[in-house]
Amino acid sequence: MYNIHWSKIIILVGCFLFLGQEAFSQTNPKGNYNFWEFRNKPFYFGLTVGIHSTGFIPSKSSEFTAIDSISYVTGISKPGINLNIITNLKIGQYFDFRFIPGFAYSERRFSFTNPNSTDGIKSTSLESVFLELPLLLRFKSAPYKDKRLFVLGGIKYSYDVASNSRVRRDRIKDLMLISPHDFQVEVGAGMQIFLPFFIFSPEIKFSRGLSNIHIYNNELGNSRIIDSVISRAFTLSFHFEG
Repeated sequence: MYNIHWSKIIILVGCFLFLGQEAFSQTNPKGNYNFWEFRNKPFYFGLTVGIHSTGFIPSKSSEFTAIDSISYVTGISKPGINLNIITNLKIGQYFDFRFIPGFAYSERRFSFTNPNSTDGIKSTSLESVFLELPLLLRFKSAPYKDKRLFVLGGIKYSYDVASNSRVRRDRIKDLMLISPHDFQVEVGAGMQIFLPFFIFSPEIKFSRGLSNIHIYNNELGNSRIIDSVISRAFTLSFHFEG
């Protein structure tokens, strides 16, 4: 009789576990376990660390062909790092509004080729510390196994807080003037990975300036041969939020 009772208990427990698993599978058919801890949050915060490559896109002026001392000018991209704070507001099930202010430490470089010089190529770098204020709209796919893909786009205002430093002014006073203010359009894509205690999101993003940041100065020879300068950047970010 003892064995019969234990057999009945084992059968009942087995049936309970089976029915519970079936019920959970019906409510969670795509294997999203950690996702359910975050789905009802209207907003969340986080931290972003990333690396980027920034540079210039210079456009030659009409005076460029009249100057034989410089045959070629280009912008060289250099690596940098960024640190941002995330504020994410959910708009329905598939959209997010994101405000990610932070700082970016960058180096950008101009290269001038002089065929009449023994050095040949002259380059000058601009070290910058940007205060960034991006406003982004993100569209996310349906979650599957605690993962979802997303695309995003928006605009970003950046201000170079190092533009008025004495070292910076001395370095570029004979080169050209670059505005510390810049507006950029940003587009990117990435993936959300829902972990037990936070959301990890790798993201790649491309930024391009919307306006000319070159400040024309007729007294600077390099400034006269440049019509406009547009900023650009590629950024690989790692978001930790929840």
